[in-house]
Amino acid sequence: MKVLVVGSGGREHAIVMKLSQSPQIEKLFCAPGNGGISKYAHCFDVKVSDTEGMVALAKKLEADMVVVAPEEPLANGLVDSLNAVGIKTFGPNKAAAIIEGSKVFSKDLMKKYHIPTAKYEVFDNVDDAIAYLQSENTYPIVIKADGLALGKGVIIAQDFKEAKKAVTSMIEEGAFGESGRNVVIEEFMTGPEVTVLAFTDGKTIVPMMSSMDHKRAYDNDAGPNTGGMGAIAPNPYYNEGLEKECMKKIFLPTIRAMEAEGRTFKGCLYFGLMLTPSGPRVIEYNCRFGDPEAQVVLSMLESDLLTIFDAVFNEKLDSIKIKWRVGASACIIMASGGYPKAYETGKEIIGLDAKGQVSNSFVFHAGTTFSGGKFTTAGGRVLGVTAWGGSLDAALKTAYSSVKNIKFEDMHYRSDIGRK
Repeated sequence: MKVLVVGSGGREHAIVMKLSQSPQIEKLFCAPGNGGISKYAHCFDVKVSDTEGMVALAKKLEADMVVVAPEEPLANGLVDSLNAVGIKTFGPNKAAAIIEGSKVFSKDLMKKYHIPTAKYEVFDNVDDAIAYLQSENTYPIVIKADGLALGKGVIIAQDFKEAKKAVTSMIEEGAFGESGRNVVIEEFMTGPEVTVLAFTDGKTIVPMMSSMDHKRAYDNDAGPNTGGMGAIAPNPYYNEGLEKECMKKIFLPTIRAMEAEGRTFKGCLYFGLMLTPSGPRVIEYNCRFGDPEAQVVLSMLESDLLTIFDAVFNEKLDSIKIKWRVGASACIIMASGGYPKAYETGKEIIGLDAKGQVSNSFVFHAGTTFSGGKFTTAGGRVLGVTAWGGSLDAALKTAYSSVKNIKFEDMHYRSDIGRK
C-alpha cells in the first residue's frame, strides 16, 4: 500500500515511524513533514490547510490511504474531500470533527447525553459574561474560546480581574479571532489529569494505553501552558476500575451520542479526563491523537498500525485484537529557548545520527529541518525524546540519558517529567 500522512509535528513523526514498521506498506509519504520525518517518508511541501492541494497530491501519488493527523484539516473537511474522490482515510469527517472544533458543541453534547463534565455556561457578549462571573464569584475559574486556537484558547483565571480580562480579550478584542467570539465559562475541577486516546469506527471503541501530559513550561508545573513538555504512559493514576467506569459513563456514551446526532465519529478520539473526588469527568475532547501523548502511546503499540487504520475505515474494529507492550514509556520534549513565547529557530542540532536518532530511544522530530547534512531547529517544540522500559523509572532514566547526548543553542526541557 501507498500511505500519505498529513502533518508536520512530533505526533506525525510517531505515526510515520510506526507505519514504517508495517509489512503492508510499499511507499510512505508525508506532507508537509519535517527533517526527521523525511528520513522515514518522502515529504512534499503542501500546507495542511490546502485542501485542494492535499487532495491533488494524494491522487498524484495514487495513495491507498491518507492519515489526516492535525485538527485544522480535520475541522476543515479534508477527510470529506478525500472520500469524495474515492480515497480511504483515517480521521473523522467534518461533521464529527466539530467535537474538537467547537467547545460549545462538545459541552452541549455532554449536557444533553448526561456525560460527566464541569458545570458551564456559554456567552457571546462581555456584559453577560461579567455578570455571570460576579454571580459565581468562585476562583479559579476556566474560560475557553469556542473554536480551535492552537492549544492556547484556555485561560485559568485566578481572580475576577483575570477572568474579566480574558472574556474581554476574547469576545471584544478578538484575541483568538472568530474562535473566541463565543466563550465557555466553566467550573475549575481538581484531581489528577488523564489522557485516554481511543480507536473507534463509530460503533466499536477501543481505548489505547492511558497517558499523562505535562503542559507547563518549567519544572514543578511552573510557567505558562505549552503544547506539552513531555508525557508518560501508562498514567499511574488510572486503573482497571476507572477504565470500566469511563467506558460505561464516558467512552461508549460519547460514541453513541455522536451517532445519534448524525455525526458518526471514525478515527482517534481523545478524552481529556479529570479524576475528581466525585469521579472521572471530561475536561475536553480532541478529534485526533494528542501531542506528545501519541509519542508515548504509539511507542507501546505492538500491533500493526495500518491494520488498525484499515479496520476503522471499514468499520471492522471489532474483528481485530490490539496488543500493547508491557512496561512504560516516557517522552521528554526538547524546546527552543523562550518557548512557548518568542524563540529563535535555525539552530544546528548536535548528537543525532544520519536518521535523526540516538541509541536506546526514539527521537520524534516536532520542529526540525534537514539540509546540507544537518538537522536544524524550526519550531518551539523541537524534539520528543522517547524511551521504553520495564518500569516508568527505567523509561525515564533511558530518555533522560538520551537527552543529555543532544545539544542545540538555548535549548530547554523539563527535568521532572513523570516525577509526580
